[in-house]
Amino acid sequence: MTMMRVTAVAISICVMTTARVVPAQDEVPPEALRVLQAIKAADKGQLAVSEEDGRLLRVLVASSGAQRAIEIGAASGYSAIWIALGLRDTGGRLVTIEYETGRAREAAHNIRGAGLSDIVQVIAGDGFAEIPKLAGSFDFVFIDAWKRDYKRFFDLVFPRLDRGGLFLAHNVVNKRAEMGDFLDAIQKNASVWTTIVKPSGEGISISYRRR
Repeated sequence: MTMMRVTAVAISICVMTTARVVPAQDEVPPEALRVLQAIKAADKGQLAVSEEDGRLLRVLVASSGAQRAIEIGAASGYSAIWIALGLRDTGGRLVTIEYETGRAREAAHNIRGAGLSDIVQVIAGDGFAEIPKLAGSFDFVFIDAWKRDYKRFFDLVFPRLDRGGLFLAHNVVNKRAEMGDFLDAIQKNASVWTTIVKPSGEGISISYRRR
């Protein structure tokens, strides 16, 4: 395997995530905190990312100055809330896509309850059909969908990722056997620098589009 290079932001995040730090709860607005805690309490299928991963998403969004974010795989809206908290600082917006209609409704409900519906648009449908309908480019992408589709989503979305944008994917450590083609693509693509971090052990790949 070739050695992977990382951005300055990613280097600092790698250092930060070597140990778990529990921040003061008042960092998160009370209404958002209540919803985040409720989602976790009800998440029997463990569809939501960990709190550590969620906090990492918020830091990466804010530190990169993201404006046009897209998430593929909303589930109950947990990660979308963390991304939106970062976008609150940058003035950006998020489109999150969820294949299952019931989950999409639940995500929209939770995002409203967190006071973030002005930042997040929830779309119910197949990402492969819905993404081409979206206008413009993206500067922050997060995938947490069917793992064997990661490479197809990368091929679809990466051409629309701005230079300097970030492309993130979840479960790249604990489910890496299901996405070998994707991992190979992001590690060999000369247009990106990629690193993998493990705030909670599941793994998130962070690819920075350098050209």
